[in-house]
Amino acid sequence: MVSPDGDCTVVSDAGVSSFGSVDDAVARGAMAGRRVLWWRAAAMGALIAVHPPDRVWDLAAVHRLVAGGSRDDDEAIWSLRHGLAPGEPQRAVEGPPDLFAAGEPDEVQAGAPLPRAAGTPDWLRSAEHRAAWGRHALDIACWQHDRLAERRGRFSAATAESGAAMLCVELEQQGLPVDRPVLEELIAASAGARPQTEDDAVRARRTRDELVWRHVPGGRPVDLRNPGAVREMLRQAGVVVDDTRAWHLEPYRAGSPLVDALLTWRKAERIATTYGWSWLAEFVGPDDRLRGAWDASDGGAGRMTAGSGLHSLPAPLRPGIAAEPGHVLVRADLGQIEPRVLAVVSRDPALAEATRSDDLYAEIATDLSVDRPTAKVAMLAAMYGQTSGTAGQVLGRLERTYPTAMAFLRSAAEAGERGEPVLTYGGRLVPVHVGPDDTTAQARGRGRFTRNAVVQGAAAEFFKAWALTVRAEVAPLRGRIVLCLHDELLVHVPREAAEAAVEAVDSALQNAARRWSGGAPVRFVSDTGVFHRWSEEKG
Repeated sequence: MVSPDGDCTVVSDAGVSSFGSVDDAVARGAMAGRRVLWWRAAAMGALIAVHPPDRVWDLAAVHRLVAGGSRDDDEAIWSLRHGLAPGEPQRAVEGPPDLFAAGEPDEVQAGAPLPRAAGTPDWLRSAEHRAAWGRHALDIACWQHDRLAERRGRFSAATAESGAAMLCVELEQQGLPVDRPVLEELIAASAGARPQTEDDAVRARRTRDELVWRHVPGGRPVDLRNPGAVREMLRQAGVVVDDTRAWHLEPYRAGSPLVDALLTWRKAERIATTYGWSWLAEFVGPDDRLRGAWDASDGGAGRMTAGSGLHSLPAPLRPGIAAEPGHVLVRADLGQIEPRVLAVVSRDPALAEATRSDDLYAEIATDLSVDRPTAKVAMLAAMYGQTSGTAGQVLGRLERTYPTAMAFLRSAAEAGERGEPVLTYGGRLVPVHVGPDDTTAQARGRGRFTRNAVVQGAAAEFFKAWALTVRAEVAPLRGRIVLCLHDELLVHVPREAAEAAVEAVDSALQNAARRWSGGAPVRFVSDTGVFHRWSEEKG
């Protein structure tokens, strides 16, 4: 389905409107120079793998901007557009026809509930259905655009979210390159040799446990996976704690061989049970690529997230992430991203001026007449709503030095306390949930959440804009993004293009910042370097 101005082509996993297939549409130029509109990138993997569009509008991704939350199925998208109460996600069951469903409606009609079969592969085999599905998709996209324009007028947010959804499909397809022999050595160091039988696995587990038991009074076995048993074990050794989580035990580590052994065991146990041999077999393919499911937007701030350990790989395993022969990894980390983003979204001139420095926290320290650690803690605490301790002591200075930024954060917090949703810089709705018996403490918790959401949400939007700009800039160098991790990018590129890729990544940062911020006088910085392994330190 092509829009009246000829600028948009609607595609689905069953084809392109009246064309028989996506390949046929590509051959006939139905998508050339146009924005491609689809319901969701996850269903367009085949097209993205061979012919990724230059411009895309993803109904599901933009729906999450407009509606907030994480639900983005067809039923939710359709219901929001037509002012209907969304029911449970509806999909037709594959297989023989359901005789009892013979009377269910088949046609999609504006203002009516979405039929069960609508959008399913069988339903889309009909050219008439494809055309109707395309018309409704275009109507929803125009409606989404108008809703975002009413909020912020930021068309770029929808573009970035849609592009990020397509990038997530590419990340799933490409995978993260690993050095399998090194990864196997690292797993063996923590989990023991690859078990051939269940008895082998039991023996390896006991071997790990015995490294802790040797420090237990009397050397007796203790169930280290039972918090109550661990707490009693520690009590008998003279370490009395109410909570056995790592950050509560860390202060006792230097003076207690038992605590030190326990914390070391926990790291090994995590690798053995979560990132061990079964993880390697399930998620690392025969091409030595680690793959997992990606999501372009979590339900809160809108960050990109991934499964299969891609976003939580333990540091001891990172040496196993390495470029393929003849290639390198270009790694780039955004520096002090939250306060720089705050300078943009709040339009605070004093904070914007401070961002001119490479070390923003040092500049803030000078402005506040405090040391750098205090300045960093205070600024981060202001964005998270902490008012006690060191942060509370310099809160007054922050208010006087950066009044516009602090007023922006306070306004977001007050909205959350009242139970009102907030909007991110790009127009994402961030709802809050209010219970009938909520206390003052719960209201303040909502305020801390919304205070942080307007910063973290905007930071996620900027990161996506940067990642998509990098994606375009490194493509001519045969470079591909292989990991997006919070504020960090990993780009896999041929060795001979390494220097050009670094320049492209850094140039993309400035270009993305200028477009995303609307030309605000805020400087963004990145620590960028070339490596063979992810674990290598930047020099």
